[in-house]
Amino acid sequence: MKNICLFLTLALFSLTLSAQSQNLYNPDANAKEDISKAVKQAKSENKHVLLQIGGNWCSWCRKFHAFVEQDAELKKLVEDNFVVLRVNYSPENRNEAVLKELEFPQRFGFPVFVILNQNGTRIHTQNSGILEKDSSYDKKLVTQFFTHWTPAALDPATYTK
Repeated sequence: MKNICLFLTLALFSLTLSAQSQNLYNPDANAKEDISKAVKQAKSENKHVLLQIGGNWCSWCRKFHAFVEQDAELKKLVEDNFVVLRVNYSPENRNEAVLKELEFPQRFGFPVFVILNQNGTRIHTQNSGILEKDSSYDKKLVTQFFTHWTPAALDPATYTK
């Protein structure tokens, strides 16, 4: 009986840890306030803001997060160029007012990525389906997406000799 109780306790503990690791999106967060903070941070760090819009219910949202986190090159590319903010979309909180201001990115499905410049202006919305390959994401396409929307890519000085 002790072994069964120990096994059940360990199994429950593992499920709890697994569920916590999947809570990437906070339905209780104030997205408008969080975006404002991210824009201020981006401006001070000379970065753009990468909004990853989705929910804990979304397997592709969790896949994308793991895909970037587990690839050192992608992770560095993102950390060097973007302030990342995950914006929740779920029955508990659809963030409809914020998504309206962002020109309805949810039309592309989830996850969807929105790039804001250092002034908080939306400069790009990316359909994540274009970045997929088979049952995951394509590293080349994801790298191109991030690289094309870095501050350096949009700086005219980058293109002058």
